[in-house]
Amino acid sequence: MRILKTFCIAAFVTAALTSCTSIHKIPVPAGIENAIKTPPKSSPLTVKEKQTWGHADLVKDSIPGMSVSQAYAFLKGKPSEEVIVAINDSGVDLNHEDLKDVLWTNPKEIPENGIDDDKNGYTDDLHGWNFLGGIYDENLEITRLIKMKSVKFEGKISEQISESDKDDYAAYLKMKEEFDEKLGDASNSKNNYNFYYDLYKNAHAAMIKSTGKENYKLEDVLAIETEEEMLTKQKEMTLRVLQTGTSYTAEMEQVKKGISYFSSQVDSHYNLDFHPRTLLADDANDFSTKFYGDNNPNNRQDDEIHGTHVAGIVLASQNNGKGVAGVAKNVKLMTVRCVPNGDEYDKDVALGFRYAVDNGAKVINTSFGKSYSPHAAWVYEAIKYAEKHDVLIVNAAGNDAKNIDVKASYPNDAPDRIHEISDNMITVGAMSSSYDEQLLASFSNYGKRNVDVFAPGVKVYAPVPNNGYQFLSGTSMAAPSTAGVAALLRSYYPKLSAAQVKHILMNSGTKIDFKVRKPGSEDLVSLDELCVSGRIVNALNAVKMAAAMVQK
Repeated sequence: MRILKTFCIAAFVTAALTSCTSIHKIPVPAGIENAIKTPPKSSPLTVKEKQTWGHADLVKDSIPGMSVSQAYAFLKGKPSEEVIVAINDSGVDLNHEDLKDVLWTNPKEIPENGIDDDKNGYTDDLHGWNFLGGIYDENLEITRLIKMKSVKFEGKISEQISESDKDDYAAYLKMKEEFDEKLGDASNSKNNYNFYYDLYKNAHAAMIKSTGKENYKLEDVLAIETEEEMLTKQKEMTLRVLQTGTSYTAEMEQVKKGISYFSSQVDSHYNLDFHPRTLLADDANDFSTKFYGDNNPNNRQDDEIHGTHVAGIVLASQNNGKGVAGVAKNVKLMTVRCVPNGDEYDKDVALGFRYAVDNGAKVINTSFGKSYSPHAAWVYEAIKYAEKHDVLIVNAAGNDAKNIDVKASYPNDAPDRIHEISDNMITVGAMSSSYDEQLLASFSNYGKRNVDVFAPGVKVYAPVPNNGYQFLSGTSMAAPSTAGVAALLRSYYPKLSAAQVKHILMNSGTKIDFKVRKPGSEDLVSLDELCVSGRIVNALNAVKMAAAMVQK
C-alpha cells in the first residue's frame, strides 16, 4: 500500500510468479487499465437501486457499484471453498434473520458446557469471543492518556519538569488543550440540543392543546388564531417544521439522537472519572493476561447496530428472500467483539486479530479507528502474525475528512506512515453512488500513501438488530464492501495469498480519470492523489484478474 504506489498490472503478475508456483504469466485481462466513459445517472435512484447500489454495474446501471452480479455470472459453475470472515467490531446480532444461517461455529467446542474443549483459553467460544465482557461505553484514548499523564504532570509548570521529561510534558500540554476544547464543544452541543428539545416539546404540547388534535397537520396549525406572544412563536416554529414535510415527533426524535450522541461524549468519551475497564478486572496495559471477557459477542443485541450492519454488508444470506444479499457467499461469520462505544483498547484489538487468525479466519474486517495508540506495537505484531498465517485485514480509513498521510489513524500497517510492516492489510476510503466530482464521501479520510482504494460507503443498506435494515454511511461500510469481494476471491481462488488478493483489489478496480472533490474541501483533484491505486473496488474485474493469474 504505502510505498508500493500504483504499479502496472503486468509487473504485478510477473512479480507474483516468484511467490507462488501455481501462478503463471498470462495476458492481463482486457479493459482493466481503461477508465469507463459513461455519463452519471441523471434520474434519481429507485428504492431498489438505493438498497443495492453498491452491487451495481457502472456500464449496465450507470451506478458506480462493484459489479457483484456480473462477477457471479463470470464465476457460474466454478467451485468454491468455504471461507471464514471475522468481523472484529462492536458485536453482532447473531439471531438476525439474514445472519443466523451463516454463523461460524467452532467445531471443537461443545456448546455451553462450561469447558474449554479446544483448550484455546476461551471457554465455550461457539461463534466468536467478546473481549469487552459487559462493557459498552468507554473513554476515548485521549482521555485515557490524559488520566495517565496527569498523575505525573497535573498542576506543574515548565520549571518543575526535568529535562528528560520536557518532550513528554509538551505532548501532554498539547493533548490537554485538544481534550479541553473537545470536551467543551461536546458540553455546549449537549446543552444546545437539550435547549431545542425543550422548545420543541413545549411547542408540540401547545399545538396539541390549541388544535385539539394529537396528530395535527399544517392546515390545523395555520388555523390557530392567537395574540399571545409565546403561542405565536410556537406556531411559527411549528410551521417551519411542518413546511419541510416532516413532523414534530420526527424532528424531536432527531434532536433526541443529538442529545444521546453528545451526552455519550460528555458522560463517557471525555469523562476523566469514568473507569469502565474495572468491570473486566483486566489491565489493558499488561499484555501478559490474554484470557478475559466472555463467549457472548452479542452483548447488547439492541445496541449492536454497527457490527450487525458491517457483517451484513459482507455476508448477509443470499437467496433467502429476506432483506439484502451480502457480497460474498459460501462464507461464515466469526464475531470478535473488541470495539466499545468509545475508543477500542490496543490490547483488545491485538488479541482480537490473534483470536481470528488462530480460529481459521482468512479475512478480518476492521471498521474502527482512533487517533492515538499507546500500545500500537502490540497491534503491529498481531498484523504481522496475521500475515504469517496468510490472513488479509481489510481496514476502514476513517471518517474525519483528513489526510492520514499527515495525521495517523490507527490501526495501520505503517508506523512512520511511509514504510509498511507487512503486505496483508488494505485500507479503504468511502465513495458514493454519484459518478461525477461528488464520487467520494465528504467525510472520508484519504491519503496518497495510506489509503489503498475506495469502495461503496454512503447510504449503504444492510441489517441492523431485531431483523431490521437501515441505510448507514461511513468508511465502516466501505471496508466490509471490500472485505466481501476479498472473501469472494479467497473462496473461488484459494491458491491466492492474502497479499495477492490485496493487490488484485487495488489493481483491478475501476480506474477513475476525472477529478473528484477532495473530502473536507472544495478542491478538485485526481483520485490517485487521494489513494494509492486511483481506483474503486470492482468485483468483476477482480475475479477476471484472479482467474488470469491462477493456473487452471
